[in-house]
Amino acid sequence: MATPARLAHTVALLLLAATAAAAMRSEADALLAWKATLTDASALSNWTKPAGLCSWFGVSCDAAGRVESLTLRGLGIAGTLDALDAAVFPALNKLDLNGNNFVGAIPASLSRLRSLAELDLGSNGFDGAIPPQLGDLSNLDLRLYNNNLADGIPHQLTRLPRIVHFDLGSNFLNMTDYGKFSPMPTVTFMSLYLNYLGGSFPEFILNSGNITYLDLSQNIFSGPISEHSSRIRESLPEDLPNLRYLNLSYNSFSGRIPASLSKLGKLQGLRISSNNLTGGIPEFLGSMSQLRVLELDNNQLGGPIPPVLGRLHMLQRLDIKNAGLVFTIPSELGDLAEITFLDLSMNQLTGALPLAFAGMRKMWEFGIASNFLNGEIPGVLFTSWPELINFQAQNNSFTGKIPRELGMATRLNFLYLFSNNLTGTIPAELGELVNLFELDFSVNRLTGPIPNSIGNLTKLTRLALFFNGLTGVIPPEIGSMTALQVLDVSANRLEGELPAAITSLRNLNYLALFNNNFSGTVPPDLGKGLTLTDASFANNSFSGELPQSLCDGLALQNFTANQNNFTGRLPPCLKNCTDLYWVRLEGNHFTGDISDAFGVHRNLVYLDISGSQLTGKLSSDWTVPKPNNQSYQDRVNIFWKGREQTFQKAIELMTGMDLSNNLLTEDIPEELTYLQGLRFLNLSRNDLSGTIPESIGSLELLESLDLSWNELSGTIPPSISNLQALGMLNLSNNLLRGHIPTGNQLQTLVDPSIYCNNQGLCGFPLSTCLDEGAEDHEEHGDDVWLCYSVILGTVFGFWVWFGALFYLQPWRFSFLHFVDRLGMKIVDKMSHAKASRDR
Repeated sequence: MATPARLAHTVALLLLAATAAAAMRSEADALLAWKATLTDASALSNWTKPAGLCSWFGVSCDAAGRVESLTLRGLGIAGTLDALDAAVFPALNKLDLNGNNFVGAIPASLSRLRSLAELDLGSNGFDGAIPPQLGDLSNLDLRLYNNNLADGIPHQLTRLPRIVHFDLGSNFLNMTDYGKFSPMPTVTFMSLYLNYLGGSFPEFILNSGNITYLDLSQNIFSGPISEHSSRIRESLPEDLPNLRYLNLSYNSFSGRIPASLSKLGKLQGLRISSNNLTGGIPEFLGSMSQLRVLELDNNQLGGPIPPVLGRLHMLQRLDIKNAGLVFTIPSELGDLAEITFLDLSMNQLTGALPLAFAGMRKMWEFGIASNFLNGEIPGVLFTSWPELINFQAQNNSFTGKIPRELGMATRLNFLYLFSNNLTGTIPAELGELVNLFELDFSVNRLTGPIPNSIGNLTKLTRLALFFNGLTGVIPPEIGSMTALQVLDVSANRLEGELPAAITSLRNLNYLALFNNNFSGTVPPDLGKGLTLTDASFANNSFSGELPQSLCDGLALQNFTANQNNFTGRLPPCLKNCTDLYWVRLEGNHFTGDISDAFGVHRNLVYLDISGSQLTGKLSSDWTVPKPNNQSYQDRVNIFWKGREQTFQKAIELMTGMDLSNNLLTEDIPEELTYLQGLRFLNLSRNDLSGTIPESIGSLELLESLDLSWNELSGTIPPSISNLQALGMLNLSNNLLRGHIPTGNQLQTLVDPSIYCNNQGLCGFPLSTCLDEGAEDHEEHGDDVWLCYSVILGTVFGFWVWFGALFYLQPWRFSFLHFVDRLGMKIVDKMSHAKASRDR
């Protein structure tokens, strides 16, 4: 028989089990209700009641069956936390939703998770303010980085008594007053990077003595870091003795680098780049023996590189680019045996590269670009740096040959030697760099051929050899470089035909061949199936027809083929290249209808097709109303020879148009005057007719206007006097008439030839018009009566003379003799004039 005590114990166990089961049902119901509000939640497919709560994906339970951890990291789940009932999870100590697509505000109700020790909502889209109620959670570690959180940091968070990890980086937090903030003595990791936090160095951080990792980079903190004007110099070593990583980069700190930093004996990483620091590189940095990373770049420190930096034997990364450094590079840096990254670019360093740098045997990335270094590039560097992947020495004054030893650096990905004074040939050993992605030897004095071994560089995406003195042909092996996206061999002395293998470059999007001696035809399949953005054949001797598939990808932006001997049609795909902005095709012999090649060009800035035999007409049949009040349309349509052409967003972009020396007909459309960015317009030597558009004066930036050698008629629009920038005007050889308008700028154009061969024009700088000088209506009437009198007198005199000649025979013979002599003189003068014209 059960005793009362045993019965009571059994009842208690049953009640406890019933309570636990009810709690589990309540937690399961809460999670299912929250799941119902989520999208892209396929990872939660086993969240069903029959499966049992503790077996659900991402859910962990304690011994009592209560949820103690919810980890749904990096699953792409979308939704909010609004429907999550925090009150039913008394045992939850970890909530990790990092790397999803949650949005909305962080609910203050999360503060009801009384056991929560770790909250990680990083890398989501949460916005709004951080709820200050989170400061009530006594055991919390907080990770809210990489969201869209705004406003200030709640000072209540600094009172979390056991917090170790405090990460609010990469948000939109902003504040400058940290007076209410409390010390955070338990924090070891603090990151507030990439926000809008300002003011001076926060005092509460200096009182958080256990910090080992501190990142305040990419904010707007300011003020001098000075031993006499800021506590940071004195307090960093004293109050943060355990600091191993300090990042203050990309702020506005000013003054000198504090000498007290030398007392941070455990510091391994010091990043203070991109501030306003001055005063040179302090020598004490050479005594910070634990440093692995030292970044001082993008400050105006000035002065030399201290040789004592060579004592940092554990240093792996040294970045001092763009720091105003002068003098030579100390050879002592060659003692940095552990260094893998060195960047001294964008300074004013002089002298030669130290041979001692060969001692940096672990070098991966080396940059000395944009200095005043000279001498030869030591070949020993390439034999001593087997791990080298990036070598940048561009924009210096290096001389001599490209070292053949570079072929030993077979792991190289990037090799930049452009803008130096290098001479000699490109070494064939270059072909050993089979891992090379980008190669730039441009703007040097290299000569000789492009080596055939270049075809081995099958991973190369960019090849730039422009502005040298290279000769010979493009080797057919170039067809093996199938990863090539950029090929620029312009401004050399290359010759011959383009190899047919160039059409094998299926990733090519930039091709520059201008200013060489190339000849023959361009391979007809060039461009087929490609997305070329830039193609330049200018200033060569190419002939034949341009490849009709050159712009197959409709991505062409910059297209120049001027000054060649091209003939035939322009590629019809040009018409649909909507991003064209620069087109120069002058100096060729193209034929066909201009409207077959040009149409939708919303970004067009410059167009020159002069000197060909293109046909078509410019019509006034536009489909948009005239802009008013300087509010210009983004889209303009024009019909050229019955086909609609469209200019989108070009109204303020196009600066030049030259369609001269073609066979274009009919009127100049008024809508051309909508192109408010035009600085020059040349439609000369066509067969255009009609009148000059009345609104020509709206082109306020126009500097050059040439409409000569057409069949334009009517008067010159008075609005032309509004063109205050006009420095060149030619309206000659048309059928214009009437008064030449006057205006401040027009009065400076004094050459009468700009209006010549227009029979009906008068006014400055041509002859005075007949009605000029009339003072009033009465004087005008007197002139009319005078004309009538002259006419009557002429008629009367004619009949008097005619009668005398008819009746008086001596007078008649004398008059006829005079007329014969006058006729002979006229014929003689006309013969002389014709002979002069023929000469």
